[in-house]
Amino acid sequence: MERKISVYGSFFSNFYEEQSDKVKDKIDYVLELIKHEERVPKKFLKFLTGTDGLYEIKVSTVFNNIRIFCFFDDGQLIVLTNCFVKKTQKTPKKHLNLAIKLKNEYFLNKK
Repeated sequence: MERKISVYGSFFSNFYEEQSDKVKDKIDYVLELIKHEERVPKKFLKFLTGTDGLYEIKVSTVFNNIRIFCFFDDGQLIVLTNCFVKKTQKTPKKHLNLAIKLKNEYFLNKK
């Protein structure tokens, strides 16, 4: 199994660059797992109910819980949009709405 991972926009890249090397290593580990595992545990990749195909990648570090929004395109391509450090149980609407907007924009630009 080999999925490809792509980034849409600069939100993920900007967030990633601001992280320490240890956090980057943890993010890289989870993304590699998602690339190669046929069945990714919900601990790392979860479908967001009530959305049109949006998922969240979960990266847990000692101090933070990072969430990366993504979606699938053509089955094996995962497109990363935006991410944030989760501080409460509930996902903030502004981050979710941004992910939905970026997903819609991606498919509109793809046409």
